[in-house]
This record gives sequence, C-alpha cells and structure tokens, in this order.
Amino acid sequence: MSRILVDLPDAQVEELAVIVEAEHRPRAALIRDAIEAYISQHKRTIGGDVFGLWKSKQIDGLAYQQELRSEW
Repeated sequence: MSRILVDLPDAQVEELAVIVEAEHRPRAALIRDAIEAYISQHKRTIGGDVFGLWKSKQIDGLAYQQELRSEW
C-alpha cells in the first residue's frame, strides 16, 4: 500500500471528521472508499459508450485518420 499526501480544505476535513465519528471508522478507510467510488464512477463514463460510434459515419476511419495526420 502506498501513502499519498493530500491537501484538503479545512471544511472538508471537518465534514470528514463528522463522518468518522458517526461511522466509527478510520479516516483513511473512508478516504479509500471515496476514491474507489470515484474511480468506479469514472470507469463507467470514460470509454463506456465508444463501441459503434463510427458505424453511422460515411467516411472510412483510416482515411479520416490519414487526413488529420496530413495536417501535421
């Protein structure tokens, strides 16, 4: 397990302390859970709906790529 130093605003630290007290769990565990939830949410939104995006396009994907690269 790695350690990471994170700067948080005082208001967030205070809100986190309230949750720690209410749930009787370590602050580090709550932060790990929050990061895991954030990662899970973004896994669903990033790349989730990319398959089939070009099927209705009238241009060949390779031709499009070559055209874009010709501008470099």
